[in-house]
Amino acid sequence: MRRDSEAGATASEVSARSARGAPTDPNESPAAPEAALPKAGKFGPARKSGSRQKKSAPDTQERPPVRATGARAKKAPQRAQDAQPSDATSAPGAEGLEPPAAREPALSRAGSRAKKAPQRAQDAQPSDATSAPGAEGLEPPAAREPALSRAGSRHQRGARCSPKPRPPPGPGDVPSPGMPVSDPILVQGDAAPGAGKLRAVLEKLKLSRQEICEAAEVVNGVVDHLLRRLQKYDSEFRGVGLLRTGSYYEHVKISAPNEFDVMFKLEVPRIQLEEYSNTGAYYFVKFKRNPKENPLSQFLEGEILSASKMLSKFRKIIKEEINNIKDTDVIMKRKRGGSPAVTLLISEKISVDITLALESKSNSWPPSTQEGLPIKAWLSGKVRTQLRLKPFYLVPKHAKEGNGFQEETWRLSFSHIEKEILNNHGETKTCCENKKVKCCRKDCLKLMKYLLEQLKERFKDKKHLDKFSSYHVKTAFFHVCTENPKDSQWKPKDLGLCFDKCVIHFLKCLSTEQLGNYFIPGFNLFSSNLIDKRSKEFLSKQIEYERNNEYPVFGEL
Repeated sequence: MRRDSEAGATASEVSARSARGAPTDPNESPAAPEAALPKAGKFGPARKSGSRQKKSAPDTQERPPVRATGARAKKAPQRAQDAQPSDATSAPGAEGLEPPAAREPALSRAGSRAKKAPQRAQDAQPSDATSAPGAEGLEPPAAREPALSRAGSRHQRGARCSPKPRPPPGPGDVPSPGMPVSDPILVQGDAAPGAGKLRAVLEKLKLSRQEICEAAEVVNGVVDHLLRRLQKYDSEFRGVGLLRTGSYYEHVKISAPNEFDVMFKLEVPRIQLEEYSNTGAYYFVKFKRNPKENPLSQFLEGEILSASKMLSKFRKIIKEEINNIKDTDVIMKRKRGGSPAVTLLISEKISVDITLALESKSNSWPPSTQEGLPIKAWLSGKVRTQLRLKPFYLVPKHAKEGNGFQEETWRLSFSHIEKEILNNHGETKTCCENKKVKCCRKDCLKLMKYLLEQLKERFKDKKHLDKFSSYHVKTAFFHVCTENPKDSQWKPKDLGLCFDKCVIHFLKCLSTEQLGNYFIPGFNLFSSNLIDKRSKEFLSKQIEYERNNEYPVFGEL
């Protein structure tokens, strides 16, 4: 038997063994049960229950007190324990654990002491839970700490998530106005809530190629018919052209190809913009010169080009023309207050938003956009310059004015730039264009859109979430891309972590009531005059519930 197992071991001997990482107290660093021992690994055969660690267990109560030099011996067992979490992921059978980058906080906690004792990993191996047979996919303790701190006692009892999560908060559970919304806690790697089910959700959201072809054929037929009508006849819109925008053409459409967005663009040279109420987004449009033959002169209100008059005539022409479409059932939906789109319902299942847009090629982008489009670190300053040389658009979206709308205003639109960014979204120009270079940016956006879509569906009768749209999600997503510009930060294997970053950012936007337009930083999409505080708190509470319970709203998969 080794001398250090005797009660009479000297303090110098204990101190020397502590420096080598050998535990001096089995109560402080217990050995794992024999059934949970790993197979032989790179550190040699696994120790059995009769190994030196068990035999060297002295009775600490009978150990005589040591002098000051014994202080080092007391610290050594704690160092061995500190090193254990950082060694967990290197054990055999620990597949599915978080990537090395996510483990850096755990390694840093071990500090420089772990570097000084390379043999401790071997000593700590028997007590490593993840190295036991059947422990594949478990997380090291360090990776689970954030999840434990949020989910409370359920996780402390050994369950990551209750099989039957508590009911989601209802309208009565919304915090009273002025109550702060708690800040979310960032988790790491595989600890991201719901990470295990996200791939299955994306698979469910894939569009059927046959459905896409059938829907596109029908929509293209209707849109082309209306476009020919506007171009052929001697109308005010005879110079109109087609601009396809929206999630379908950005390749981030989810669930079903049942919603399409198109713009009918009309070039208007030599216009002058007058900003409305310092919004940076809404403008009155005037002509610098207005020759008598200008077909848009009939829509003038004094010097101002009336958005309401022009949209009304546009709707009238489309409404008349859909009656001439004989081979397809098309109806026009009622006008929504403040909406710039003419919405058609085709065959009772496909919705098409047609938006009239003024195209300005001769004007530079308005000053309110000067600090917008922050993609220099992401897509490069050169790409930003090239995009800002493209035309911008104005749609007949009315500005909110008290309880009503200012119906003569036009709102800036950069949907064509959004489409170009999403279709060329990588720091490396070939991102997602071949099998070797992939990222999960678009997958994260699809999941965020689906999360909001499902919550809106759940509470559609109560109308708490009516003011939120996928555009809010897309804007927040663009900001996350700006904060994480490298392709290496969006690896497909890190989908859970990346999605959680998007959710956390959106929660912070709701909490602070700040979501700046990506192109117009001074225009806050979450301002109190656009969305009331109670609605933002309600959505925040619902998202926090989903995150803490691994997204039951995504359904059983």
